[in-house]
Amino acid sequence: MGFTAVPRGRVRGVTVAAVTAMVTVVAAPAWAAPGVDPGTVDRAADPGTAIPISKVVSTPAIPPKPDVVLLVDTTGSMGPAIENVRSNLQQVINSVRTAQPGAEFAVASYRDEEDGPELFQVRQNLTADAIDLQNAVDGLLADGGGDFPEAWVNALFEVSDGAIAYRSGSSRIVVLVGDAPSHDPSAGHTLAQATAALQADHARVLAVDVAGEGGGLDADGQATAVATATGGQVVDSAPDTVTAAILNGLRDLDVTVTPTVTSCDAGLSVSFDAPSRTQQSGTDVPFAETITVAGDAPQGAVLHCTVDFRLNGLPGGPEFVEHITVRVNDVTPPTVVVDDRTVEATGPAGAVIDYPASATDNVDGPLTPTCVPPPGSTFPLGATTVTCTATDAAGNTGSDTAVMRVVDTTAPTTRCVPTNNPSGDNTPGSYNPDGFYELTATDVVDTDVEVYIGDAADPSVTFGPFPAGTKIKLVQAPGAQSRVRDGTGDVDYKVTLRGDAVITGVDDSGNRSTATCLVAPPPK
Repeated sequence: MGFTAVPRGRVRGVTVAAVTAMVTVVAAPAWAAPGVDPGTVDRAADPGTAIPISKVVSTPAIPPKPDVVLLVDTTGSMGPAIENVRSNLQQVINSVRTAQPGAEFAVASYRDEEDGPELFQVRQNLTADAIDLQNAVDGLLADGGGDFPEAWVNALFEVSDGAIAYRSGSSRIVVLVGDAPSHDPSAGHTLAQATAALQADHARVLAVDVAGEGGGLDADGQATAVATATGGQVVDSAPDTVTAAILNGLRDLDVTVTPTVTSCDAGLSVSFDAPSRTQQSGTDVPFAETITVAGDAPQGAVLHCTVDFRLNGLPGGPEFVEHITVRVNDVTPPTVVVDDRTVEATGPAGAVIDYPASATDNVDGPLTPTCVPPPGSTFPLGATTVTCTATDAAGNTGSDTAVMRVVDTTAPTTRCVPTNNPSGDNTPGSYNPDGFYELTATDVVDTDVEVYIGDAADPSVTFGPFPAGTKIKLVQAPGAQSRVRDGTGDVDYKVTLRGDAVITGVDDSGNRSTATCLVAPPPK
């Protein structure tokens, strides 16, 4: 507005006394501890399970890496407001840097379309130098202007059309300070064009609506329109509380927190109950985080994920990066292998079986199983169950069983051994002077083999069983009846057969073998 006006009696926004209070507030510890909590998660979990985490993102009172452009109306009515900015600029700079030490500022000014070179000027591009910034603000003079509307629509367009060299990845905030609406279009640029240019630059407008006779920035709703479209806001101020309003407005800007998974090992994933949340800067933003371990995640592995909690789409710094470590539990027992075996008995006690057994774990690799009975044991005749077990480092135990069978399929050794006449002579007239035999049968397992006597001339004839070692006097009488009678002395039995004696040894397993007692023919 082109003339110096006396401020109205009502004050919108904050008072002059609030400046000191605002500086104190922005320096409070809540500003100094932004970040994500917990920032580190280190858990152990089974495959196929989920880990719930309650996540809180404490947002900074000022957006990260701020590039703040002070765009000030320097028409004649703005003298008191400019003086307020001039007097308190260092407080604004220090307060913002308390929250964000990397903050940079720029100073630009605008007037009306008839003000020639003063239509729009960049007084100081973005810098961290507080002295240069103060010099730029000190150079702002209230003058000029004509009708009530000014040309701040054009100024917003110029700011986002290359006049300000924003830093890469910065939070861009244009603080528009004025007391009157804008021509639309102004200097050939419309509010829609200015809004589009701001959006393309990802810049938000904080409109400080200074009370005065010009009706204020938002007299026609223009400030609300551009602030809403860019994610900013409109704050009211009296001419002597502009800096307090700026600080208040910077703190009241909304911040959108977006959890972004930047890296995750295979077998691990992270999800949230909401893709993003928008709240006032400086507040705590809650998220329910779920870390999921895939069912096929490699057991025993250590998996990692990194989540960046971005603020308005920008990295907030290392404090807003979560590091996740999940140690995948080994829940799979070792694989134990022992096979059935069948061996031949080697003695009455059975047989020694030195069977193989192995164990392999998915994490620990080869293991040595423990078996009962152990390999190399003597196993009795019949079936014996062997159980082998192995335990891995995680305490998982695997087992396998096998049946060790000891069998007896070997027939005894049966013999009919001729012996001398125990009386030392032969009976006259005998057809078989050498018919004395010992029936023997030995077996590797059975110590008491049974012996049977059969008649080669009559397969239906079988006598016995007799114990091995039995001594007989065998008489062959082709016309006689086969029979067995008790013997005398060393002769256990007198056996009369029609043909040769067939001796059969049978062990406990039913294995049998035969021998023939050949009788000498009678003399001619």
